[in-house]
Amino acid sequence: MASAVNAALCALVATAFFTAFGFAVGRHILPRALALGAAPVVGWAMFSATTLPVLTLVGFSAPAVAAMAALFLIVGGGAMLTPSADHDAAQKPGIPLWAYPAAAVLALVPASAMVPKISPAGVHLADPIFDHAKVAIIDAMTRQGLPPVDPVFGAIGTPARLAYYYLWHFSAAELALPLHISGWEADIGLTWFTAFASLTLMMAVAVWLSERSGAAILVVALAAGASLRTALSFFFGSFSLEPFMASPNGFAGWLFQSAWVPQHLMSASCVVAAMVLIVHFVRRPSAARFLTLVLVVVAGFESSAFVGGVTFAAAAVLAAPILFAAVQPVRRMTIAGGLGAAAVLALLIAAPFLRDQFATVAARGDGAPIVIDHFAVLGDLFPYTLRRGLDLPAYWLVLLPLEFPATYIAGLIALVATQRTLPLGLEKTVAAVFIALACAGLVVSWLLVSTVGDNNDLSLRAVLPAAMVLIIGAAAGMMRTSRRTLIAAAALAGLALSLPDTVAMVRYNLIGSPAADAQTFAQAPELWAAVRRYALPTARVANNPLYLQDLTPWPANMSWALLANRSSCFAGREMALAFAPLPPDRREAISAQFIRIFAGQGSADDVDAMATKYACDVVVVVPQDGVWTKDPFASSPDYRLAETHAGRWRIYTRVTR
Repeated sequence: MASAVNAALCALVATAFFTAFGFAVGRHILPRALALGAAPVVGWAMFSATTLPVLTLVGFSAPAVAAMAALFLIVGGGAMLTPSADHDAAQKPGIPLWAYPAAAVLALVPASAMVPKISPAGVHLADPIFDHAKVAIIDAMTRQGLPPVDPVFGAIGTPARLAYYYLWHFSAAELALPLHISGWEADIGLTWFTAFASLTLMMAVAVWLSERSGAAILVVALAAGASLRTALSFFFGSFSLEPFMASPNGFAGWLFQSAWVPQHLMSASCVVAAMVLIVHFVRRPSAARFLTLVLVVVAGFESSAFVGGVTFAAAAVLAAPILFAAVQPVRRMTIAGGLGAAAVLALLIAAPFLRDQFATVAARGDGAPIVIDHFAVLGDLFPYTLRRGLDLPAYWLVLLPLEFPATYIAGLIALVATQRTLPLGLEKTVAAVFIALACAGLVVSWLLVSTVGDNNDLSLRAVLPAAMVLIIGAAAGMMRTSRRTLIAAAALAGLALSLPDTVAMVRYNLIGSPAADAQTFAQAPELWAAVRRYALPTARVANNPLYLQDLTPWPANMSWALLANRSSCFAGREMALAFAPLPPDRREAISAQFIRIFAGQGSADDVDAMATKYACDVVVVVPQDGVWTKDPFASSPDYRLAETHAGRWRIYTRVTR
């Protein structure tokens, strides 16, 4: 099982290294009041986006990671010895030191959801770990290097390369490899770091805009806000608020999403940082600002195509008139050329990701990955035709106040008030650009739908930059604007009403969900250690995709994902949705075939296909599988029994011919 001590070590190393380098560079390109708070995000983005192509070329190993880290420390040390050009350090307050522990404590909430909960009844998990089955990606990179293989599916004749925006997971692998910790432990540590880095960035921008250090703690308080669903459930009788509302699907604020999708949160942090960097580049272009901007944009896209790609592109288009209006006409062509060059360079660096994404869409053959459609808000209380029309205003009037009660109304008022009251200068332009970013995130979530998978992930994740901007705006507005009383009343009332949901979320992340398979899962590390004795690092294993499925709210092969440290020939439908370049019909057929085999209903041809078509090098059978009593592998010429252990497992290896 994952060790909390190892995860804490990972978090501390990440925070120290990325903050040190990020501040060394940031002090030359941002005001000092911004540089320290933005340092974790900037440092992470520059290191990760740079080292990925380099280590892909030279080889991914612990010495190579250490060498790159040493090089960045040398560069950072040189940058620290060079005087910065920040002339307003004496006038601008920074984040107070006492605010950092508050951010560190809040960041424990999402991280705690990833930690296994050990009790006499076994090992329990919290629901957000469902989306952290991507730990298998981290392990695959530490085990097999770069470019990463697809750990979920590996049929003969199918490209083995992973097609996913995996930069966040790559950075976790960069920590896991030299620290000699598991992918699960690195995932926990980086989840904490991501939340902390996002908070320090928001605190820095709020303090810089408001010129009040107290805005930092307001950011932490507002980020701790959650949904009104728990409070309203006392009246509606259920958390889902059905039939008035559609069933909740993951559209939520900062605290909820920081646990479920830290890769998208880091991308959102990169988007916010990029918008700040763009304003400073437009005001005072330099090579350092140009390079930092490019790498931050690349890191945002390579962590989330939805957030760092679609949302950022929409925000950039909306912000362009604001940026050029703030520049003297004689300089506009120069600035346009600089921003155009940055965009071209970012596209060139991210080209491998773009190529893989397009190739995967083509391989799936299920139409356009993004279509225009509005967000489904209301429930069955309303007739379908009426509901689809009412959903359009209900998104703004019902859903956003419901899920962002502390920041939606307060943040919008504050952003507009802040932009109007600030004098001409950097801060006023940043506030205007943030309004554009908030509008882009909210409108993209409102009107665009992703068609890949069972969920509309584009809408669910594209809202994250807007969520961060609303937190920043509300915190800054409560400290500076003439409407601070109105903003504070709206924010604090919403925060108070959302606290029942926050408390429930914290409690649940800490204790997890009881499961009938908790005791069996507690013994799973021993099972997978035995499998690794027979499976080479490059081997693919097969086990029941529905094994221990009640550990998570949706069926997922979590035991394999968290503990196996070996790729699968088919890890299950839920994981294939995201990672396998398969047309829907073929994906469903393969899923049904594997379930049938392990249910004990497979034929000799099915077993033969596992060996000759899907390249399953090792097969694991356990007593919970129907195949345990109707075992076709025992008589198959394609497999031989390698080990059986006290009625707990059988391990078969493929016969080489």
